[in-house]
Order: sequence, then C-alpha cells, then structure tokens
Amino acid sequence: MTIDELTQLIIATTRDLAAEQDLQLTEELTAQTRLFGENGLLDSLALVALVIAVEQAIEEKFGSAVELADDKALSQKNSPYRTIGALAAYAAQQNEARQAKG
Repeated sequence: MTIDELTQLIIATTRDLAAEQDLQLTEELTAQTRLFGENGLLDSLALVALVIAVEQAIEEKFGSAVELADDKALSQKNSPYRTIGALAAYAAQQNEARQAKG
C-alpha cells in the first residue's frame, strides 16, 4: 500500500462520510485538504468517525489492520489528523511498523 493509494482511499472515505453526515465539501479533496483544526472540514466527532472508517477501509482493501487512533498519534507535535496527506503518511508508517513486528 502506497501513500498515493492511501490518500485516494482517505479521500473516498471522507466523501462517503460527508454524504452520510450531510457535511458540505466546498473544495476538491486533495492531500493538502485540512481535516481537523483551523479551517478543517471536520469537527472532533466527525474526525473520530473518519478515522474508524479509514481503519476499516484499509483492512478491507489491503487486508492490513492499522491503528490510527493511539497514544502515539495523539502525542505527536504535528497531528496526523491535520490533512488528508498527513493521515495517509501516518497510516503508511503504522502499516510498515506493524509489518516489521511480524
């Protein structure tokens, strides 16, 4: 699973979540799209729903269970939830760490 594949998966999942929760997406979604924080698309509840949906989508598409909501993610100086690209990079990092453990 590449960062580009993960980015596209997160974009699709974000669109699905927006449709389910009746959120207005005013711009095209890209790796630079802010998810959370100042000018972010999502409030905290929508972010939690997105993170869970992305974890499930990764497992369904790639057969890999990654944990995106953990102490490591929450304690980072630069949040992995700030943009779609940051979340994709974090998911790739978590997957690599998981595979390295065996």
